[in-house]
Amino acid sequence: MVITREATVADEQVNEEILEGAETAAQASEDVVGDEVAPTELVSQIEALTAALALAKEQTLRAQAEEQNARRRAQQDVEKAHKFGLEKFVGDLLPVADNLDRALAAIDTDDVAFKSVAEGLELTRKAFSDILAKHQVIEVNPAGEPFDPQLHQAMTMVESPDVEPNSVIDVFQKGYTLHGRLVRPAMVVVAK
Repeated sequence: MVITREATVADEQVNEEILEGAETAAQASEDVVGDEVAPTELVSQIEALTAALALAKEQTLRAQAEEQNARRRAQQDVEKAHKFGLEKFVGDLLPVADNLDRALAAIDTDDVAFKSVAEGLELTRKAFSDILAKHQVIEVNPAGEPFDPQLHQAMTMVESPDVEPNSVIDVFQKGYTLHGRLVRPAMVVVAK
């Protein structure tokens, strides 16, 4: 349980006000002599005690609310740490996926000698992609989509009458997100 300094100070103030209220009540009972009671003084003391009690209740509620907020913030921080703790590790693994893609693009699949190598690389790339997807690492491959500066990094702009302006023509490097947070932007060529 996390106890904040403000909550401790608020509790001390509440305790002091309750003690002051008790002293005032004791003093009021001493003022009563026989059947003689100073009604205006007693009423004012009761009002003061009621006000002190209301203030003490309000401060207690505020301290409890502050404690709950602190707990909730701590819980959210822990959840974010669990969710995005792999971000640096994922960023370090992404060049491996890029190299597998480059190897697949460079190999001649028509040549019988390289066919089994290409098949092995494809299976390795698929297994790697499945593991990334299992951990909520999603590939951003925006070929043909409109340019989005939050997910894409424009490397160059090329005039192209065949496609709409501000759309992605080619992808140099795929981007990746982890639980919706961008780990690496996709490097793209954009149409003018």
